[in-house]
Amino acid sequence: MIRENKYPVLDVICPQNVLVSVFDKAGLETVTDAVLSVNPSARFYSTGGTGEKIKAILGGEKVLQNYMSVEEFTGAPEMEGGLVKTLHPKIHAGLLAERNNPAHETYLRETMAKMGNGPGVYFDIFIGNLYPFVKVTSEEGANAETARVNIDIGGPTMTMAAAKNWHSVAVVTSPNQYFMFASSLTEKQGVNLEQRFALAQEALFLIGEYRRSIGYYFGHLNYESEIKPSIKMQK
Repeated sequence: MIRENKYPVLDVICPQNVLVSVFDKAGLETVTDAVLSVNPSARFYSTGGTGEKIKAILGGEKVLQNYMSVEEFTGAPEMEGGLVKTLHPKIHAGLLAERNNPAHETYLRETMAKMGNGPGVYFDIFIGNLYPFVKVTSEEGANAETARVNIDIGGPTMTMAAAKNWHSVAVVTSPNQYFMFASSLTEKQGVNLEQRFALAQEALFLIGEYRRSIGYYFGHLNYESEIKPSIKMQK
């Protein structure tokens, strides 16, 4: 049943659990350092190349103390090709759960504990940016198959979930936001409600433009001349 949130919303949220999934890994240390300056025990959850970047930023003992891979957290390895890894109930429960909702707290603590390593968590910050669909499809030699495999699924899904739940989650969608976000985070010792809403506004616009670009690209392709030549068909 769809219904409005009836539980108290926190103004300032001190980051404890941060989910990171980015294509463009530039500048991540700006946010990582700011989070740890506010809460040295904060934990980062990520996977693949993003995870390797986070671990390199943390270094040494901090990797053990402040990092957990998404695969370990969920108990679900990725499908070949880097697929599915973040499309998991334990990830999306942490992005969509309402704070101060007893049923959601029980769901995270008990139901999600049956999956992976430990109970579920409220994600306080989601840092994500998407595959560069427009850039890739504009390059010489790109075809319909290039476009298809560069449709990001997990990134937009997590971004939309975090933006929908801006009551509880700060959604950071571009390296261009990192400096101001980090400055505000350290100044306020957390992320306040007004900033979470402003970030959600940007995220929702971004997702709308991203999906429009994909629809426009595929909506103008010819099946016989542009689709069939790009794929290997079973005989």
